[in-house]
Amino acid sequence: MRIKSSIFVSALMRMENGNNAFCALLNKGAEEAGAIFIVHNRGNNLFDFYGPVPQSMFPDDQPFERFFELLHSAVSEAELSNKITQQLRFDPDCWVVEIEKPDPVQSFNIMKFD
Repeated sequence: MRIKSSIFVSALMRMENGNNAFCALLNKGAEEAGAIFIVHNRGNNLFDFYGPVPQSMFPDDQPFERFFELLHSAVSEAELSNKITQQLRFDPDCWVVEIEKPDPVQSFNIMKFD
């Protein structure tokens, strides 16, 4: 069983704040199992947008982890706002966390698909 979404988001924000990043909660989702989306504000009006990987794609040896995939890379603030609005229309109970720092974000598992 995975930890609650609220606990994961809290831990993520604490880790990144400890790594000299600024974190903000853009949307508070469902406490228990809301989907989590992460915005990486790289500066210079460039944003990366990460979303959850479906559990059917998880490695067999890590069924309780959370994995994310890069959904959109180096988008403008206007494009990002549209993506978040679309997601919230589809799932108003999702979490959206923004992490602002120029360095890559390494505090969560990223899966890359070809």
